[in-house]
Amino acid sequence: MAEMKKNEILLESGTNELEVMEFTIGDRHFGINVAKVVEIMQYAQITPMPNSNPFVEGIFKPRDNIMTVINLPAYMGLTPVENEERSIFIITTFNKTNTAFHVHAVEGIHRISWSSIEKPDSTIYGGEEGLATGIARYDNRLITILDFEKILADISPDTGIQIQEIYSLGERPTSNKPILIAEDSPLLEKMIIESLEKSGYVNIIGCSNGEEAWNKLRKFKSEGGNITDYVRCIVTDIEMPKMDGHRLLKLIRDDEALKILPVIIFSSLINEEMRRKGASLGATAQITKPEIANLVGLIDKHIL
Repeated sequence: MAEMKKNEILLESGTNELEVMEFTIGDRHFGINVAKVVEIMQYAQITPMPNSNPFVEGIFKPRDNIMTVINLPAYMGLTPVENEERSIFIITTFNKTNTAFHVHAVEGIHRISWSSIEKPDSTIYGGEEGLATGIARYDNRLITILDFEKILADISPDTGIQIQEIYSLGERPTSNKPILIAEDSPLLEKMIIESLEKSGYVNIIGCSNGEEAWNKLRKFKSEGGNITDYVRCIVTDIEMPKMDGHRLLKLIRDDEALKILPVIIFSSLINEEMRRKGASLGATAQITKPEIANLVGLIDKHIL
């Protein structure tokens, strides 16, 4: 099937919208941010790999790259692929990793506002360990947007945040300068905060999405005084329900009192196109999620 035309799909910066690719496993509908998708392909012959994770089907070589294939139905404990010849590979790139996810079918691509995407109920979707980052309604059906970073990190832990990298920084002084974090994944938010605390930053303000972060910033501004007394640096994800990181960044840069604050984008989606988007909106720095030690270095640079 055709390669994704990224320059046609990526939306104008700061509009708080995303393109969701809808796919199915059995009779259930799921979604992935198109910004993570390189292309979709019909099933191709897979070479099994000995001693691999049970959810790794094997490898195949589309064009010049050898790629790992993850059996998404098996990982999620859902209906297995029955007719392989009619099934689909979703080829993705994020966290500097290329992966093929094997699914039953792709239904289409839909433009959806982040404001209409609800945070999943933690009692249903497993809280910190849940696989859903959002629930979107489209044409009277619910589409569950999956946490592909968590799925990949479960299967290949080296692709996730490595807290042990912080120990390579050595002894560090304690800083009480406030840092605001906007991250929708409870598990990743916990890991980021833990990493920053281990690096000496002990005054962390956690927010579960861009809207919550924006409301907190407006509250700080309304209380008067110097905004840097309330927050010295903002670290934000891009993909978040209610308000994404690009929209949050745009609002901050358009505000006279807040635009002085350094804003670091910390996301699995940092690629050439997304980097241009972030730069056009005034991002202070942009870095991919596994690079937690480098994130600490950027915070040091901009607030110490």
